[in-house]
Amino acid sequence: MNDVTIYHNPRCSKSKATLELITSMGITPIVKLYLEEKISYDELSNVLKKLKIKPRELLRKTESLYKKHDLDNNISDDSEIIKLMIENPILIERPIVIRNKRAIIGRPPENVLKIIKK
Repeated sequence: MNDVTIYHNPRCSKSKATLELITSMGITPIVKLYLEEKISYDELSNVLKKLKIKPRELLRKTESLYKKHDLDNNISDDSEIIKLMIENPILIERPIVIRNKRAIIGRPPENVLKIIKK
């Protein structure tokens, strides 16, 4: 089954645990190292549609860049938030797992079972 993609940060414990859970099920996902591989505007917009959330909901509020950009009080336009996440991918919540037309955030890692199990 290679219809599974994970947006992965190997330094994140939740991301590592999610990847391990997926591979323990005999699945070899496509691993997108989103901090190293550029994400396009269309790609991130598509991920958000699959997640069925607004861009602001995908922001990591604990990141220093979140505070630096005063994102609690600043930038309300979805397209601006998407552009900011593309420029600063560390702001993107992780891991994101996609299977076909569905996506989920692996927090906790077991969340991914909702879209992976048949």
